[in-house]
Amino acid sequence: MTNDPSNDTIAKGKTTAIIAYLTIVGAIIAITMNMEPKNGFARFHTRQAFGLHLMFHGFALFSSVWYNQYALFGLYLCYFILWIYGFLGVLGNKKQMVPVLGPYFQKWFTFIS
Repeated sequence: MTNDPSNDTIAKGKTTAIIAYLTIVGAIIAITMNMEPKNGFARFHTRQAFGLHLMFHGFALFSSVWYNQYALFGLYLCYFILWIYGFLGVLGNKKQMVPVLGPYFQKWFTFIS
């Protein structure tokens, strides 16, 4: 996976990649948008965004059982920082992985093609 995709690939996949970061529903819409024609830039960012959204909702569900105000604040802060990092990657036309979790998202969500 190259970190410098061609400008044509970026231009065709940028809208899909932006939509993927909006919400979990946006990520699902982006998956369907990238079915045909397939775009590597959109696929990369859809995997990153889908992983971020799933991670957030999973931890939020888990932490709702043991409500702790500070844990929820930390969850939202972590999610927001990682989301900003990924979203700025799209706006900067880069394939930059989310720190720590990004490589796992690329490996786990291979069904997003």
